[in-house]
Amino acid sequence: MTSIYDFTAATLQGKAVSLSDYKGKAILIVNTASKCGFTPQYAGLEKLYEKLRDKGLVILGFPCNQFGQQEPGSTQEIGAFCQMNYGVSFPMFDKIEVNGPRAHPLYEYLKSQKPGILGTKNIKWNFTKFLVDKTGKVVARFAPMTKPADIEGAIAKAL
Repeated sequence: MTSIYDFTAATLQGKAVSLSDYKGKAILIVNTASKCGFTPQYAGLEKLYEKLRDKGLVILGFPCNQFGQQEPGSTQEIGAFCQMNYGVSFPMFDKIEVNGPRAHPLYEYLKSQKPGILGTKNIKWNFTKFLVDKTGKVVARFAPMTKPADIEGAIAKAL
């Protein structure tokens, strides 16, 4: 059986990271974009990370250019944008696809574990959030318009 810990992804710096590195932590996985109406959520995500990382939360950002071409930059540009504009200190990964035939296997898994409304599997837009508890179980999926502050309670339960 597949688990969240079976997947590997490359960071913005090109380093392969196994999600098993995050065993025992609650994980919030978010597909991000730098030129989206939801981009200011980076600030809320960073605030959550700073507040809860010592309690076991890690946030993983996965830039994606599939929605309105809102993440056109290179990995260096994405990293600089996140740091300069939002002070992002949580792990950011290489740009991926979340839907379609080239979707990252991690996202295929996340969508299978927590389908969207009416059982839809596809990610609808940037800043869709998946919450994984400390045992590796995908426990929640949040829509792009759900602000990071509004999921703090769910994260607390996952911790």
